[in-house]
Amino acid sequence: MRAVVLYENGPAENLKYIEDHPLPEPGPGQVRVRLHAAALNRLDWWMRVGVPGYKTPLPTILGADAAGVIDKLGEGVAGWQIGDRVALDPGEVSCDGCEFCQRGMENLCRNYHIVGEQTTGTYCEYRLYPIRNLLALPEEVSFAAAAAASLVFLTAWHSMITRGSVKPGESVLIIGAGGGVNTACLQIAKMMGCTTYVVGSSAAKCTRAEELGADYVFDRSQDSEWGKAVFKATGKRGADVVIDNVGAPTMMQSVRAVRPGGRVLTVGNTGGPTFELDNRYLFFRHVSIIGSTMGSHADYMDVMRLIFAGKLKAVISETYRLENIVEAHRVLETGSVFGKIVIEI
Repeated sequence: MRAVVLYENGPAENLKYIEDHPLPEPGPGQVRVRLHAAALNRLDWWMRVGVPGYKTPLPTILGADAAGVIDKLGEGVAGWQIGDRVALDPGEVSCDGCEFCQRGMENLCRNYHIVGEQTTGTYCEYRLYPIRNLLALPEEVSFAAAAAASLVFLTAWHSMITRGSVKPGESVLIIGAGGGVNTACLQIAKMMGCTTYVVGSSAAKCTRAEELGADYVFDRSQDSEWGKAVFKATGKRGADVVIDNVGAPTMMQSVRAVRPGGRVLTVGNTGGPTFELDNRYLFFRHVSIIGSTMGSHADYMDVMRLIFAGKLKAVISETYRLENIVEAHRVLETGSVFGKIVIEI
């Protein structure tokens, strides 16, 4: 089968397109899916260049997101047929029933992993999935739309709804305008009737965020002290909820921008994982910092059904063919993308 294999960490050119990768065979409880679309995430870039403290299992196939058609059934598979269109949960778990899996919180299981991180990813024609990862994909929803939505909307939904308990009418500040998780968070907040504030890295991204529904935007390239601007815009109250997936460069301003008794959701660290906080802003103001990553399969089904119903929509920036993956990665690492890059397979 056709696939893109990473044999060594490094630049985009290390991604090698091949046409004779072994075709996988499904085991008991598995199906083989003919992938029609995949999507890129910042995770793919980290895995490609190498993450400090984590050894990428090489050689490997990157990619967490995908959608396609069931091609072959493993032994004991019931309820699914060859030819079924499926969206694919990007989080996998292999567990004998720990306390978290029993409570439907499998993303906390020590055996939980992201597709394309510890296991074979989606930059390929065929991939095996356990049946728990499958969600029937309606005919009217494209493979590209399903693939582009999966990881980022799962992450956004779990952090905002399951962990952050965002309520209708609250004010939500999103740090970052163009990332897939950011565009998902903005749409979820607007769907819930929240007032939305977005901090973007450029005027162009701020404009796109406004087009997507942001009520207030702040261009950090023009004002590095955006936290003060947000505080003023909220009537010197602060936002009810701040969503920060940047980390080191922004977390202290995020804490300062939240209201007394508010919540700061940390869902990533694209700008670095280590930072200092002035603890007085936490205990004097009763601020909660809530960590979140990925989500349960129940979260995945909940948010993807909203995608299928047209209430939420993945923002697709650019589309490439599988054999042009190097070019796609070069664009990804520029940071100029608004939304998601999709790969046609």
